[in-house]
Amino acid sequence: MPVTVYTKQTCGYCHRAKQLLRSKGVEFVEIGVDGDLEKRSEMIRLSGRYTVPQIWIGEQHVGGCDDLFALEWRGQLDALLAATEKTD
Repeated sequence: MPVTVYTKQTCGYCHRAKQLLRSKGVEFVEIGVDGDLEKRSEMIRLSGRYTVPQIWIGEQHVGGCDDLFALEWRGQLDALLAATEKTD
């Protein structure tokens, strides 16, 4: 299952989240919602949130940038990423 990140080009939090994922060698699918009401509506429907980024690791909705970094700070992000890789 891929890592999926809904983003906007001008969002600093989106850039931070993507940089953390890249620093871990994680490939991800980026879905830009800039000016795309259909994709933005999809993100809101799936996450229940209106802000970007919205991040999924496999089928698990992680949340936004702060949520992703919280997983990293608690030492849980690597395990979650590894578990997702095993189910691919």
